[in-house]
Amino acid sequence: MNTSDPLSDLLNRLRNGMRAGHDRVDVPSSRIKEDVVRVLAEEGYIASWRRVEEKGRPLIRVGLKYDGEGVPIVAGLERVSRPGRRVYAPAKEIPEVLGGLGISIVSTSKGVLTGRKAREALLGGEILCNVW
Repeated sequence: MNTSDPLSDLLNRLRNGMRAGHDRVDVPSSRIKEDVVRVLAEEGYIASWRRVEEKGRPLIRVGLKYDGEGVPIVAGLERVSRPGRRVYAPAKEIPEVLGGLGISIVSTSKGVLTGRKAREALLGGEILCNVW
C-alpha cells in the first residue's frame, strides 16, 4: 500500500490495534517508522518491536502494551508535523505534552528523540507527533 504520509499510517495502525485489543500490529517498514517505534519502546508506551519479513516485504511487528485491566497504555497519539504543514521548533520551544505526562517525538540532526532529550541536548527539529 502506498501512502502519502507513512508516519500517520503508523500512528493510525497503532491506535486502531489498541482500540481493537490486538496483541500486535504489523506495519510496512521504513527508517522513520523504526525510529519512532524505538522511541515508543524506550519510553514504555509499547511492549516490543522487531523487524520481520513476510512474503518478501519488510515489516515492523509492534507488540502493544496494556495495563492489568486491558486498557491500552497509550491514551492518545497525535500527528503534529504533516506533509502539507511541517512544524519545526528550536530546542527551547519544544512543547511539553500534558504538563510532562506525555512525550513529543522530534526529528533532530542527531536522530529521532523525545522532546525532553532534544531540549536537554539543545537540539531543535521537526515535531513529528505527541503521545500520552
